[in-house]
Amino acid sequence: MPWCDQEQYMTLHLGRAINDGIKRVLTPTGGILLVVFLALQLVTQASINTAVISVFPPGPAGEIEAALGMTLPVSGTVAGGLFVGAVVLSSAYFVVLSRALTRPSEELSSFPSDLYTRRMGRATLSLFVGGLIVGPAIMIGFVLLFLPGIFLAVSFLFFTFAVGVEDRGIIGGLKRSWGLSRENRLKLAVIVILAGVIGFISGIVGTLFDLASAAIVGELIVNTLNSVLFVLLYGIIAAAYLQVETQDDSPNRVNTSGVSNSHESVGS
Repeated sequence: MPWCDQEQYMTLHLGRAINDGIKRVLTPTGGILLVVFLALQLVTQASINTAVISVFPPGPAGEIEAALGMTLPVSGTVAGGLFVGAVVLSSAYFVVLSRALTRPSEELSSFPSDLYTRRMGRATLSLFVGGLIVGPAIMIGFVLLFLPGIFLAVSFLFFTFAVGVEDRGIIGGLKRSWGLSRENRLKLAVIVILAGVIGFISGIVGTLFDLASAAIVGELIVNTLNSVLFVLLYGIIAAAYLQVETQDDSPNRVNTSGVSNSHESVGS
């Protein structure tokens, strides 16, 4: 059995995806997703800092805290638990994001409950475990020859949407993403490179604030910047997914219309 679904030769119009993706984020739905993502980022960063500082004795810990930035008034053990919880919640968040941003544009003024209640356990687990597979594979690809990392990142760019929107499992989601990206990898590479540029710019900004001994301010600014840019980026990915998904006429296609139709009267 081939790795990707058959009869998938979808054409992606990148400029249209960028325009549509930005419009999708500049809505009440995009605003909610941005606030939640920023909160997750801040909790994750603060819990990591707190866990690291807890390893050192009081004297050095104070100096390290000043260099690291935000911390929480909890023990290292509790901070570690918060970090794990934030990672799991992040997987659930991306399930919700994929469903929220792929709805018809006229529905983006509402945020119905089925976005975060429908089959959340299975989808969150699939996304979490899938991330443990895809993430290291992409990192290894970047470390070895760089181009394999871009290729894998592009090939699995729609994995989140295959799981969250189409209710596919881990293997099914990976296969689906591979198939949807098949004919558009060069165009999708632009999105992956853009994500890398965002990370690079954020790193520079954070370093400048660290050098100015303003780590906390730097973390707040960097996390806010990251949140805005990455939600915009995922809006573009969502628009790209909608383009290629709606062109798919293969027998393996899952009808995703129920994601939006099931809540037309809620919150509108």
